[in-house]
Amino acid sequence: MKVFRIEFLIFSLVALAALALFINNKVVPEKIDPDHEVIVLGIAQDAGYPQANCKKSCCRDLWTDKSKRKMVSCIGIRDNISQTAWMIDATPDFKDQLKLLCANKYELGGIFLTHAHIGHYTGLMQLGREAMGADSIPVYAMPIMKTYLEENGPWEQLVNLKNIHLIPMEDDQKIALSKNLSITPFLVPHRDEYSETVGYKINGNKELIFIPDIDKWNKWDTDINEYIQNCDYALLDGCFYQNGEIWGRDMSEIPHPFIVESKMQFESLSEIDQKKVQFIHLNHTNPLLNAHSKESKEFAESNFSVAKELSIIEL
Repeated sequence: MKVFRIEFLIFSLVALAALALFINNKVVPEKIDPDHEVIVLGIAQDAGYPQANCKKSCCRDLWTDKSKRKMVSCIGIRDNISQTAWMIDATPDFKDQLKLLCANKYELGGIFLTHAHIGHYTGLMQLGREAMGADSIPVYAMPIMKTYLEENGPWEQLVNLKNIHLIPMEDDQKIALSKNLSITPFLVPHRDEYSETVGYKINGNKELIFIPDIDKWNKWDTDINEYIQNCDYALLDGCFYQNGEIWGRDMSEIPHPFIVESKMQFESLSEIDQKKVQFIHLNHTNPLLNAHSKESKEFAESNFSVAKELSIIEL
C-alpha cells in the first residue's frame, strides 16, 4: 500500500511538472504587437486642463493634484513593422507627447496638422533652433495652412532654417504611410480665421476617424452618422457638454457640437455603432472631466465614452 502511494505521489509530481512546462511553453503565447496602432496622447481642449488662470471649481484642485491633469487633444499613429510614428497636431504639450509617442522605440515620421488654432500647431516651436533644432521634419498641411506657416513668423523661420519640410495635402486625397497604412484629410466647417480645418481617416486593417474640431454636425455637407457606420472607431469633438457652460461668454462665438446635441444626433445609430464614438477635445469646463459629476454618472449609462489618455487602439 505504501509503495502504491509513493508511486502515485511521484506520478503526480511528474505530471504537474509536465503541465507547468506545457503551460509555460505552449498555452500562454507571447503578446504580439499589432501591425498598426493609434495612441491617444491628449484629450483636453487647446488650453489644456487645468486652463490658465482658472480659479473655479473645475480646475482649482488640479493646481495641487497634478494626477488629474489632461494634455491637449492629440493622437499618434504607430507602424510597428517599420517602427515609425506620426503625430496628428503639434500641441502646447508637444515635448511630452513626442516622448510618449516615440517611447525610445519609434522614429518620428511626420506631423499632420488639422488647423491654425493655438492648441493644434503651436507645438511646432519645439522643432526650432531654440529647442530641438530639428532637421526637415515632414509637416503635412492643407494649402491655406501651408501658406500661413510660410508667410508668418515665427513659423516661417522653421521653414527657412529647414527645421520642418512642409508637404501639401488635398481634401479627400489619401496619403500612404506604409504598405497597409494610410491617412486621408477631409474638410470640416470650423472658425477658419487663419486656415481651413480638416479631420482625418486613418486606415490600417481597421478605420478610425478623428475630428477634434467642427462647428456643428448640421453645418457639414456630410452625414456624420454615415461616417460612423462605415468606420471602426470615431474620436469626435466633445468640447462642451451643453450650452451655458462658459460663464459670461456667448457660446455661439465658439461653436462646437455640444455632447448633448451629439447624443441626439447619434441616437438613431445601432448600439454597436454608438459604442464606436469616443469624445475628445474636452474644454476645462466640461463636467465629463470630473468622474464624480452628475453628468458623468448619467453619461456612463450611454453607449458612448470619453477617450482615455494613453489608450491604445489597434488598427
